[in-house]
Amino acid sequence: MDLDAQGIARRPDGKVVFIDGALPGELVSATVTKRKNQWEAATLTAVHRESSQRVAPRCPHFGLHQGACGGCKMQHLEASAQVAVKQRALEDNLWHLGKVRPEVILRAIEGPAWGYRYRARLSVRYVQKKNEVLIGFHERKSRYVADMRECHVLPPQVSALLLPLRALIMGLEARETCPQIELAAGDEITALVLRHLEPLSDGDRQQLRDFGARHGIQWWLQPKGPDTVHRLEEGGPPLAYALPEFGIAMPFKPTDFTQVNPHINRVLVTRALRLLGAQRHERVIDWFCGLGNFTLPIATQAGQVLGVEGSAALVARARQNCEQNQASAPAHQALAATEFAARNLFDMTAAQLVADGTADRWLVDPPREGAFALVKALAAIHQARIGAEDAEPLPPGAEGWQPPRRIVYVSCNPATLARDAGLLVHQAGYRCSAAGVVNMFPHTAHVESMAVFDLAN
Repeated sequence: MDLDAQGIARRPDGKVVFIDGALPGELVSATVTKRKNQWEAATLTAVHRESSQRVAPRCPHFGLHQGACGGCKMQHLEASAQVAVKQRALEDNLWHLGKVRPEVILRAIEGPAWGYRYRARLSVRYVQKKNEVLIGFHERKSRYVADMRECHVLPPQVSALLLPLRALIMGLEARETCPQIELAAGDEITALVLRHLEPLSDGDRQQLRDFGARHGIQWWLQPKGPDTVHRLEEGGPPLAYALPEFGIAMPFKPTDFTQVNPHINRVLVTRALRLLGAQRHERVIDWFCGLGNFTLPIATQAGQVLGVEGSAALVARARQNCEQNQASAPAHQALAATEFAARNLFDMTAAQLVADGTADRWLVDPPREGAFALVKALAAIHQARIGAEDAEPLPPGAEGWQPPRRIVYVSCNPATLARDAGLLVHQAGYRCSAAGVVNMFPHTAHVESMAVFDLAN
């Protein structure tokens, strides 16, 4: 099975056939829909011998039928088997792309398989021919919006709002110019961000207020880009989530990046910090720190912390979160000295790495593109020190700079993790001491993972 949830079969001549809807070990009939020289694509038409891991999908909108929702890809596969597929994908990527084998496979981090998705971007479309509004994810392999009436990966209270939201938008004057509703749920507050291309009338605003009051929704409006997001009504409690094990509260705006699955995020942060093993006398750098999801918990354990992020707006929010948590922390649990810096981490150099100073440990949590420039800069310093052929000269001030003894790398893309792991292991002087998957997105093909790298000497 591949990460698009397609069963992989082979013809007698060895040609690969990807079969949508088929599971490993099954005997099926399928109709070929695309032929290439090296492979074919097909769709399942009948199952003659069923896998023991096949289950009945919970959602009526999931499947291969016309108009099926494309939000999930694996509801027909038992939840623990989904995790096994993702673990195999991680190991395959590490070996085939990076030529790296972890010394230890970490136990997968799992959590609730349903109702976990506290962040979602729902498309909105007024269908003039049918005179109705559709709200949901896109259909499978299509740009059309699925006709969704329920969604079991969304929190139950949000799934129950799909039909009322359709009625709400249908009743707005602006129903043809509202393309998107973004969900951002905190521990106490459920926020919805309405993207609107034209100014809303007073009547439309009142309808939103009335809906919010009836259903306990905090409305935000987005007339243009993400920086234009603002509350429909000021006042009330802030949108926030907690990391109770560390005594940290994280306020956020609904368009800020936060993890989709708060249940898994708490476990992810706890395990990452346990693996990081920061001590009170050590300095730690958190690369791609965002709002401080890892930075602030690290500050409860380390002696000094630097959080680096590409977005100046997120850095400002992280500083604010740090100040608020520092002010509310008991005297005996004060956060370590914590600084934040805004920097383009996709243009990192060895000289900038040296300028940021020596740190005992790193936490790296990049977006899907990975941390290639950062890892490449680290490798360049190592190659120069060992006198490798074609190595660049050491940057000024590098004589006393030391690489981190341990790196914990949190990834949302196994391919870019594997690429960066190959550099760390084969050019930067590290060994991959552990790796494992994090099932942040059950029933989808998304693979979140974590890897630990230790200096080889």
